Amino acid sequence: MTSKFTETPLNKIALLIDGDNAQPSLIDKILTETGKYGSVTVRRIYGDWTKSSMRGWKDALNINAIQPIQQFRYTVGKNSTDSAMIIDAMDILHSDQVDGFCLVSSDSDYTRLATRIREEGYFVLGIGRELTPKPFVNACNVFIYTENLIPPETTSKEKAADKKKMRKEKRIDPVPLLKGAYDMAVQEDGWANLATMGFYLHQLDPGFDPRTYGFKQLNQLIRNYSGQFELKFHEEDGRTVLYVRAKEQA
Repeated sequence: MTSKFTETPLNKIALLIDGDNAQPSLIDKILTETGKYGSVTVRRIYGDWTKSSMRGWKDALNINAIQPIQQFRYTVGKNSTDSAMIIDAMDILHSDQVDGFCLVSSDSDYTRLATRIREEGYFVLGIGRELTPKPFVNACNVFIYTENLIPPETTSKEKAADKKKMRKEKRIDPVPLLKGAYDMAVQEDGWANLATMGFYLHQLDPGFDPRTYGFKQLNQLIRNYSGQFELKFHEEDGRTVLYVRAKEQA
């Protein structure tokens, strides 16, 4: 089956949230990120709504028209939410209602689900914490870490600075990844289209996000490494297109 997904507002996206592994305070950000890839037509969240820990979702669900799906925990220590969400996802997949899925969870149990959906040619966006196991991240077309959705703390500048420092220390140097995407996108004249590079960056690492490195946009991240890359603007059919070229190292 050929891919149904193209980046246009006409695409229909199913948003499925593991309520045990998501934060209600980020629901607006999650909907915004998902909305970049299409219209969020299916909105469901799964969990045991008899538990006090799920009460924080009440207002967020009402405001954003998200349907809560009850799933009782039948065995102590076992999470039954994932099985309910997986079954629903497969039902939606085979009903041909949507063009893509957004799976919100940090649980590796959804790795096979994401893989199965992609095998059918559908787009898969994942949203979860930085501790999400890499197999689940790599099973998605694009994966967004919730830490990149949390606004900077304004109440304590010192605390915010410490958190930013800790994240920076855990980051992997993006230059090898940028060079890999550049090598895949480069044309005969030595220049690579920035948008094409962005596509290949997600092919190499679905979890790649300029925000992880403190930049809102890819061109800002690349400009930060001016010793390795240079940028140029080119007018094409009335629009400005950005190109990247790797500098020769002495």
